[in-house]
Amino acid sequence: MSSTPYIHRVHYYETDKMGITHHSNYIRWMEEARVDYLKRINFPLTRLEEMGLLCPVLDVDCSYKKVTRFDEEIKIYVRLAEFGPVRFTIAYRMINAATGEVVCTGSSRHCILDRDYHPVRLKRDYTEFYEMMMGQVSESFL
Repeated sequence: MSSTPYIHRVHYYETDKMGITHHSNYIRWMEEARVDYLKRINFPLTRLEEMGLLCPVLDVDCSYKKVTRFDEEIKIYVRLAEFGPVRFTIAYRMINAATGEVVCTGSSRHCILDRDYHPVRLKRDYTEFYEMMMGQVSESFL
């Protein structure tokens, strides 16, 4: 888990006719934060792809708590909630930087495949990545 949040500033085009962030954008923000998280733990997606690993999304969960609006700064905290031989789950907590209110929580579940879309044995074939990820698993954001 990283205590350093990913920062996203709400863009005008992300808002709807009511002036609030359209619900679909929170899923995009999760991806932005996930990509940033992997980069910060020294396994950016480019490195994983060079290793021959793919991490497709299996499912996404998103719970909206408060609305966000254009130009608000959102802090997105990321933690590795579960990690197993073939699957992992990342949890997200989004907080309005100005108010400190939680605006959204969610998670994304992924599997790990090779370039031929077959599951890989991380513990055996990608030991460094497996051990590093096992050390990242956390039950809390702080």
